[in-house]
Amino acid sequence: MSISKTSDEDSIEPELEPQPNSHKLPRNVVALSLVSLFNDASSEIIYPFLPFFITSTLGATVTFVGLIEGIAESTSSLLKLPAGWYSDRLKKRKAIVVIGYGIASLIRPLLALTTAVWQVLGLRFIDRIGKGLRSAPRDAMIADSTPSQLRGLAYGFHRAMDHAGAIVGSLLGAGLAFLFQNDYRKVFWCAAIPALIALLILIFAVRETKRKEDKNGQTSQAPPISFNLSSFTGKFKIFLAILILFTLSNSSDAFLLLRAQQCGISIVALPLLWALLHVSKSLSSVIGGGLSDRWGRKKIIIAGWLIYAAIYFGFAFATNETQIWVLFAVYGTYFGLTEGVEKALVADLVMADQRGTAFGLYNFVIGITALPASLLLGLVWQNFGAETALMSSAVVSLISAALLAKAL
Repeated sequence: MSISKTSDEDSIEPELEPQPNSHKLPRNVVALSLVSLFNDASSEIIYPFLPFFITSTLGATVTFVGLIEGIAESTSSLLKLPAGWYSDRLKKRKAIVVIGYGIASLIRPLLALTTAVWQVLGLRFIDRIGKGLRSAPRDAMIADSTPSQLRGLAYGFHRAMDHAGAIVGSLLGAGLAFLFQNDYRKVFWCAAIPALIALLILIFAVRETKRKEDKNGQTSQAPPISFNLSSFTGKFKIFLAILILFTLSNSSDAFLLLRAQQCGISIVALPLLWALLHVSKSLSSVIGGGLSDRWGRKKIIIAGWLIYAAIYFGFAFATNETQIWVLFAVYGTYFGLTEGVEKALVADLVMADQRGTAFGLYNFVIGITALPASLLLGLVWQNFGAETALMSSAVVSLISAALLAKAL
């Protein structure tokens, strides 16, 4: 296993064969990105309408909507760590990824058949099992397939395609709802088509990538799941600790939509505002990933966190619709500078046979921290006002950026 350092990170490089074209993204990266595009399009056809379907068609309360989503997302977060670890131990990742996407492809359209809210809960629970199984092994596959000098671009491209899928799905959902006169069940059935396309691309276009230690006949025992992180590098542990602090400032974007309404954005315009955010995310993800390959991961992540702080300060003091539109457009660049780049940094900081576990840990700490982050901001918002809550998040993100600059 060869070890090398970039200018500002302690990184452990992947064991990959030389690439014939150092500026071309590998086949697996492109294929997995297309899988994410079609799968996210399928998801976004359904989920913007799901709360209305649950409350208006099935007669459930808003509280039950929150219960369904809370259980679903918690399930996904808890499964990412063991799924990633098992892909390291198995030394094969594609089968787990196929199972994860396959579950979603088969289960998601069945929402059209539901007649009771407990059925929706069950299907969302199973759907998120699929996401929990596929996420960490898929992210590790991207690292396994990509040379280090293209890793940021690879993750940035994948995130851009994922966000593009969200844009396409939202527009398709709106068109289908208009075509079927808000018959949500017919809309849900249509979501099966892009989900099936995603699964077929995954099965036939994505290849299992053997790491170099496998090709050389070397064997290594995958580390057991360990919450003391004893088998990982010191800088990976530090990064996770700082990430936990930052995520405490990173509450649900639902609060920003609420702030938008307070500043005069109509409910009818909120989907357009949301689409603008995804356009910004998609366009900036490739740029952010590519810049991290040139300038280093840490610098780009810090820039993203500083933008996040500035945007939250902006939301705290915003007073009109124009300011909200500008803030949402710029807010997307935070995601472009951080989502893919953070994953590239994770891959840099761990050994090849630990990547599945590492991505599982990365997703796990974000998942378990996101809930208290939203609860804390909601409590501050309720008791001290929106301005104080948003400024508090900005301050925490600034502290996180300063710690990251000092520690890595």
